[in-house]
Amino acid sequence: MNRLSIKHIPSNPSLAGLCRLIPDVVYSESQGKRLHMDLLVPWTAERPGFDKRCPLIVFIQGSSWTTPDRGYEIPQLSFFARQGFVVATVEHRSIFEGAAFPAFLRDVKCAVRFLRKNADKYAVDPEQVAVWGTSSGSNAAMLVGLTGGEKQFITDEYPEFSDAVQAVVGCFGPADIRDLVWSARHSAAIAPVLTAAFGPDESLWESAMADFSPMTHVEKDKAVPPFLLLHGNSDVEVPYEQSIRFAQKLAACGAEVSAVCIDGAGHEWDFWSQAVYEEILGFLKQNLSGRH
Repeated sequence: MNRLSIKHIPSNPSLAGLCRLIPDVVYSESQGKRLHMDLLVPWTAERPGFDKRCPLIVFIQGSSWTTPDRGYEIPQLSFFARQGFVVATVEHRSIFEGAAFPAFLRDVKCAVRFLRKNADKYAVDPEQVAVWGTSSGSNAAMLVGLTGGEKQFITDEYPEFSDAVQAVVGCFGPADIRDLVWSARHSAAIAPVLTAAFGPDESLWESAMADFSPMTHVEKDKAVPPFLLLHGNSDVEVPYEQSIRFAQKLAACGAEVSAVCIDGAGHEWDFWSQAVYEEILGFLKQNLSGRH
């Protein structure tokens, strides 16, 4: 008769490497629509006696400035929660629901303030906040990083809390909307997008596009957080050169910026890999000083 062999695996009293999903958290109700976020919270932070705070990642999924799919990246974002970050994936109002620019930016900034207000509830370190976006979400993230505390983007919800962040990650995002629109000027689909985004008065489009191009918000010696920009060099929707020119301008103006080319990648899809997530993780660990 064979003897039973029992394998022993140690327990995990710290709950390291584990997280849970908190779905459908309402963060805003004052802009004519309930806005939601989903949260990934490390189990470690919910352990009895846990007395530390976790760095926070606010993530905005690309959506062409419509309503982001909050669940799209949750399986991948859980990688960061299992590394000890609280991760919030947030929605914002859609330009096709009467929410012209700058509604999306005000919404994302409101989400940052909400999370600072509720830092105790979600074990968030309010001094260690990163914003990360993809495509139009990257445009939002870059603008958040460049416009911290600017009064025109503050709504009446949680105004006593800061919307400034300590790090920015941008993936294949439009840094110069003017250039992007000019390159697509022959597309029949571009006119309704411009009308929804900037209003029916075409004479105002040029200045509005400048206002919401991160490129125009970069100034010499302006205090901004560190930036990590990642872009595929086969992207035909948002040209790779947008991120390179933006990175060059940030560097020339004295900002801390890192740029990563994803060889052969297009827009979304084949852009992603574990190597990309590891690159982002390393940047966040380096620049959120509360992360040990």
